[in-house]
Amino acid sequence: MKLWKRAAAAIKDRKSLLAVGFSRRTSYRNADLEAAIIKATSHDDSTVDYSNAHRVYKWVRASPRNLKTLIHALSSRVNHTRSWIVALKSLMLFHGVLCCKVPSVVGEIRRLPFDLSDFSDGHSCLSKTWGFNIFVRAYSAFLHSYSSFSSDQIHRHRANKRSQRTDSVNQELERVQKLQSLLDLLLQIRPIADNMKKTLILEAMDCVIVESISIYGRICAGIVKIVKIAGKTEAAATLKIINKGKSQGEDLSFFFDFCKGFGVSNARDVPQFVGIPDEEIEAIEKMIDEKPTKDEVEEDEVEEEKGMVVYESPRLQTIVTEKWEVFEEEDYYFNRCRTNEFTNPFLVPNQQPVYMIHTMPDLITF
Repeated sequence: MKLWKRAAAAIKDRKSLLAVGFSRRTSYRNADLEAAIIKATSHDDSTVDYSNAHRVYKWVRASPRNLKTLIHALSSRVNHTRSWIVALKSLMLFHGVLCCKVPSVVGEIRRLPFDLSDFSDGHSCLSKTWGFNIFVRAYSAFLHSYSSFSSDQIHRHRANKRSQRTDSVNQELERVQKLQSLLDLLLQIRPIADNMKKTLILEAMDCVIVESISIYGRICAGIVKIVKIAGKTEAAATLKIINKGKSQGEDLSFFFDFCKGFGVSNARDVPQFVGIPDEEIEAIEKMIDEKPTKDEVEEDEVEEEKGMVVYESPRLQTIVTEKWEVFEEEDYYFNRCRTNEFTNPFLVPNQQPVYMIHTMPDLITF
């Protein structure tokens, strides 16, 4: 039965390749790129075609115009499949495109170009595929939020560059909170059924492990930065993300233990992240508990009066203030790490250093 299924799957992929070869040429069609996408997202769950995945990344990085072809081909592939294998490989391929870190590409991908929120495999009975269905849905939910977040970050960076300004403390707090939400989604991607110890699932979990390290490293770097510049107004929110960060650190440790037991190669060594010193946390807590002095209250009132614009209305007032704190633009991570390889051939390496003692792997060489 398994041999028959593999033969049928190979025939489906062959038919798709033939259809690409005879398809009508348009401005957004690239037969070679579409063929590489089909091969990288084949129905074979025993292997992952990294060479064709890398070809896709090269095309995307070489010319952002190829993005239209990628979106069209990948969306068509996913929308016409009922196979969890093709769906998962498509998600992994899209994840790799996001990790290319090409601003002109990532900035245009505002969301996942296909919907797998209610995906269900149609080639086997539900009792055999329910775990794979949940895995695909969880991965899809993360990438949907992650693509939107990445696009927003690029557009905000461009706006800041044009206006020659930097993010405020509150904007930095918001960014870290979104990263923490992304990590929560990421940690939900895990095999939960007994029949899921397959090559493709292990490869997907390698991608998840690398991304979890990257995102948690960005959270740590963001918290360290906020602690240095936050004032009394932001103290409560700062303490909240610090506590959340501690909790997620514990969750990440348990996640690594689970993945290590499952056999995920990238989970063999648990990374050690730079923690927030206790004295810094105590200073934030003290800042929250402190009551403002008389001089500070009077100073705030004066500043409020200076920044106040009252419109002619008997009862309503509109207050406009420009008391944002600003800081220099950072590159998302601090470069404090030592070399220790993780292997993940499907993802393109992050070109920015991560705030941890492990560096991201050199996964693709051009």
